[in-house]
Amino acid sequence: MLKKILAGFTSVALLAAAPAWSAAPAPARDNMSHALAVTGMVETPLTLKVADLRQLPPANGGEIAVTRHNGDKAETITSYRGVRLRDILDKAVLDAPGHNDVKKLAIIATATDGYAVVFSWGELYNAPAGEGVIVYYEKNGKALDDNDGEIALISAKDIRTGPRHVKWLNGIEVRKLVE
Repeated sequence: MLKKILAGFTSVALLAAAPAWSAAPAPARDNMSHALAVTGMVETPLTLKVADLRQLPPANGGEIAVTRHNGDKAETITSYRGVRLRDILDKAVLDAPGHNDVKKLAIIATATDGYAVVFSWGELYNAPAGEGVIVYYEKNGKALDDNDGEIALISAKDIRTGPRHVKWLNGIEVRKLVE
């Protein structure tokens, strides 16, 4: 069912095909992200660099274990600095004029290597998980490097944080799922 729903999204076409982790990854320096484009169902499309993100309300946090889909530990982030995804979306202003339009929105975060993850409006704005969806530019007290891109995303309150950990983040697209 999810595959059918997402089939119409050009930015998440890779989710319907082979998963990004199944192919040999390109060298990290080839995937470096330098800016984040916020597009789709927003009143003000944005292009944000790290300096722009630093101007938004900060979201700082402590230790996060990044765990793979099977529960294995991938890495530990001891600290991070960034902004909540919903603060970025609030800056762009969601284009949902109808009473129930926000409930039909999907927010797709994509990376330079094609990896993509999906959030619903309800997750970000109407559930505790939304507090922990962070677009970050520093981890472990340092700016991100080639291994993460200049900008990354993590859903810190997920039980298994790895599947929605987006390194080399370069796009946030807001799409309406149904009319």
